[in-house]
Amino acid sequence: MRTIVVDHPLVAHKLTVLRDKDTDSPTFRSLADELVTLLAYEATRDVRVEPTDIETPVAPTTGTRLATPRPLVVPILRAGLGMLDGMMRLLPTAEVGFLGMVRNEETLEAVTYAERLPDDLTGRQCYVVDPMLATGGTLAAAIRFLVDRGADHITAVCLLAAPEGCARLEQELADLDIPVTVVTAAMDERLNEKGYIVPGLGDAGDRLYGIAAG
Repeated sequence: MRTIVVDHPLVAHKLTVLRDKDTDSPTFRSLADELVTLLAYEATRDVRVEPTDIETPVAPTTGTRLATPRPLVVPILRAGLGMLDGMMRLLPTAEVGFLGMVRNEETLEAVTYAERLPDDLTGRQCYVVDPMLATGGTLAAAIRFLVDRGADHITAVCLLAAPEGCARLEQELADLDIPVTVVTAAMDERLNEKGYIVPGLGDAGDRLYGIAAG
């Protein structure tokens, strides 16, 4: 598994504002959207392409286009929805699937409660978007869910990651023989006793939408 921490001054600036507890939800949503697009640029470095012949106003030439099957962007509900537009801005022809997973706050394990994905993902590149890679349980379960359906290349895009989550991800996915990459804006210090990232930015879902999940 590869882990890429994007080192860019604009990424650091936007992340700092997201971390600030005084940043309101509309500003948080806007900045998260912008930050995801910056992360997506790095995350799509290995997107599959194929040559295509075109004609410019001056002469014929060979260019590049996204290969088929098209990439699949999979937000983890609910907080991942706040990252979807930022990904689609860079991959407007990608398809979108949804995976509803929630962390049990007592066991810290991921539970799947909904999914809207093709039954067959054979040969598909998938981009999983979830703001926080904390304990790693949710993301590990999501990646294995996609691989079980045939996905053969997974990139996860996260605003923040914790070392414990990355270690668990690497351990739980060690048996997979497909490339898995995590792209994040920062690797934070640690998790606290409640499984939250420190210093983190709080509950991403609550800060995106202004209300707790009911």
